[in-house]
Amino acid sequence: MKNLKLWGLALIIIPVAYAAVDEDGFVRLQPREMEWHEQETSPASYVYLAGDADEEGFYMIRAKFPAGVMSSPHYHTTDRYVTVISGTWYTGTGADFDKENMIAIEPGGYMMHPAGAMHYDGSNDDQEVIVEIKGVGPNTTVR
Repeated sequence: MKNLKLWGLALIIIPVAYAAVDEDGFVRLQPREMEWHEQETSPASYVYLAGDADEEGFYMIRAKFPAGVMSSPHYHTTDRYVTVISGTWYTGTGADFDKENMIAIEPGGYMMHPAGAMHYDGSNDDQEVIVEIKGVGPNTTVR
């Protein structure tokens, strides 16, 4: 926990992962085929699996937080539904970052971010964290 870093996050359009689509329209994408994209404005890297958060309709994103890296307090303009894929995801609510009152969510755990509700999240230990985020756009992240 001594290496905790706090970053403001801003989602930018990231290309959807390239996946094979078969003749019946099924899409399959292996983890080794996912291209993670980093951003100058965020310590997390992202893969868009479906849709685009900036456009109308459903989207699904994977976000990877390096060990010890947390977002700064922010909110989203639409509800977001988050499932922890790997690592322990630390979550806090409110406009003030409060490391002492975060709640840890284990792999397989879930959290819903209501539209307009301030929160912060990420890795608060020595593990990388991957979460899957789903929602309906357009969605904007506000600091």
